[in-house]
Amino acid sequence: MTQAPGPLHEPSAPVPVSGGGRRNTAAVTGLVVFAGVMMLVDGLLGIFQGIVAIARDDLYLTTPNYVFRFNLTTWGWIHLAMGALLALIGYGVLRGAAWGRVIGIALVALNLVLNFLFLPYYPLWSLAALAMNAFVLWALCTYRD
Repeated sequence: MTQAPGPLHEPSAPVPVSGGGRRNTAAVTGLVVFAGVMMLVDGLLGIFQGIVAIARDDLYLTTPNYVFRFNLTTWGWIHLAMGALLALIGYGVLRGAAWGRVIGIALVALNLVLNFLFLPYYPLWSLAALAMNAFVLWALCTYRD
């Protein structure tokens, strides 16, 4: 005897609907909401990280022989601008805007690269940000209209 799918028995794969499209499961929709919230949080933390790098750049490590070496004040402005953009686009993702997901994918991918380049200056936070950005990127790419 089989049970009909209910709240506790959601299908794990997208369910085909008429017209050949696919419908998102509740888990996928929840992941996109979580991705939007994480983009907002990452944006706010990026703003704070930028402010700290601009105001007190002596809190970060200095690496004299790093290939992608910038002045820490420059990194601060980069993080401040990226944080503001991430928060704005994260709000768009939470509102359900298709442009938010598309721009969010590009922006989160760029933020992932920037955090990789920032790795020698603040290693533990950069690794955490890399993992968070990879998850957000995956969640935004999983969602289908």
